[in-house]
Amino acid sequence: MIPKLTVKESTTLLPFLFKSWPEVKRTRVRQWLKYGAVRINEQVVSRHDHPLSVGDTVSVLPAKAPPPPSKDLPEGVRLLHEDAELLVIHKPEGLLTIATESEKERTAYSCMTTYLRDAAHSGKARVWIVHRLDRETSGVLLFAKTEAAKEMLQASWASFEKTYLAIVEGAPPATVGVLKHHLDESQPHRVFIRQGPGEGAREAITHYRVLRHGLGRSLLELQLETGRRHQIRIQLAEIGCPVVGDPRYGAKSNPARRLALHATSLKIHHPSDGKELNFTSPLPEDLAKLLPSRY
Repeated sequence: MIPKLTVKESTTLLPFLFKSWPEVKRTRVRQWLKYGAVRINEQVVSRHDHPLSVGDTVSVLPAKAPPPPSKDLPEGVRLLHEDAELLVIHKPEGLLTIATESEKERTAYSCMTTYLRDAAHSGKARVWIVHRLDRETSGVLLFAKTEAAKEMLQASWASFEKTYLAIVEGAPPATVGVLKHHLDESQPHRVFIRQGPGEGAREAITHYRVLRHGLGRSLLELQLETGRRHQIRIQLAEIGCPVVGDPRYGAKSNPARRLALHATSLKIHHPSDGKELNFTSPLPEDLAKLLPSRY
């Protein structure tokens, strides 16, 4: 919560907000009003020209949650967090993040757009894509509810902590390590390792830690330093440990009938107040069963 202020001279609300929080972008201040985050004398006020009198108190709660939706979420989608600027879900395996030429309707983006429109009773409500997960990957997926929040989150994306869990065939050569490769992403359906830097090659860096072995498989915790397409999948395949259920990159087994890759946590700073937030989604049961016991 942003500290409560007391009005010292008569004015109207929007100029008071601009003057009191000069470090905040004016578009963000207007969003506070739009989403009911501004309170005068503990009462929500959204009119920009609301008159203020000496002695009035003004407070801002930029993370104020909207009303609940009128319809349930689609099967497999779980809401992890929602406030005036963020929408965080658990995306199930098999659901695209955003439309492609072959699949335009059933996507995480369209599902959450419908969710917001039902909640707001408005056909104009929408979400903004901040990042993507592959169709085959489950886990934490973040959307922005304002364009300004999207831009701030994407500008800081490299500094956020993204953690994945993967069950792989075999075991890496060491229990802890760093994978560094140059990737060729020029083909639409598959990524390739390039031998060193060059035109079109982008460096990919992944930190890994082995959590458990068993049944000829290993459970790895992975943190991304870069965010390339299919980065985890191609890098693990390159060291002889393809992700279970990933025949595209050399896997020979698929016992869960899905890719054994899960985005388990995302640590960010809130675009309004900079507060650290950590969203988590545990390893799905169908993947946990691929090892002798939980990690």
